[in-house]
Amino acid sequence: MGLLASGAAHELGTPLATLSVILGDWARMAPFAGEPELRAEIEEMQLQLQRCKSIVGGILMSAGEARGDAPLHTTLHRFLDGLVEEWRTTRPVARLEYRRDGVPDLPIISDSALKQMIGNILDNALEAAPAAPLTLLAACSDDTLSLRVLDEGPGFPPEMLVQFGKPYQSSKGRPGGGLGLFLSVNVARTLGGRIVARNRPFGGAEVVVTLPLAALMPPE
Repeated sequence: MGLLASGAAHELGTPLATLSVILGDWARMAPFAGEPELRAEIEEMQLQLQRCKSIVGGILMSAGEARGDAPLHTTLHRFLDGLVEEWRTTRPVARLEYRRDGVPDLPIISDSALKQMIGNILDNALEAAPAAPLTLLAACSDDTLSLRVLDEGPGFPPEMLVQFGKPYQSSKGRPGGGLGLFLSVNVARTLGGRIVARNRPFGGAEVVVTLPLAALMPPE
């Protein structure tokens, strides 16, 4: 499966790059630039194209390839804050409460796979309760970063909690459901971390990502 996913992701890279160039050209052309509605549609297509590129990076990472596409040296605060801001502006979320408590601003290496892993979990929480607020809590303890995503949806069915993170385990009832969480679990595992899920006592679900800080930091 990893070989098939990796091959498909590589094949998708060229057409996605071509579409990106074409959309960039269209955005600068007078017939499009002078029409606010057309310009807005092009900007939306560019955002969705970036999401596709991130998904491809996540697939490559889950297939065991190197740290995704275009690794970037940044800091933990800048990475988390930027990820949240980008996610907020590209999703129809009612409200996302975001807090980071006791998180050191360490230098890290960011890439598309790491962003996609967290984005997948936020996307699933949003789909579970589209009109309700979401919460993302970031904290550190014992050289480990923990990210808690809480929603106010119906929670996970018991059978999904037992099979959490395995492919095609989804309550969405559509082909390919569950692959986002499957890829996220594999990215976390590759980094030496883990993802666990539970139902909250008074409704909703909680997904917790734990990652060793050392796996995020650049080599010395």
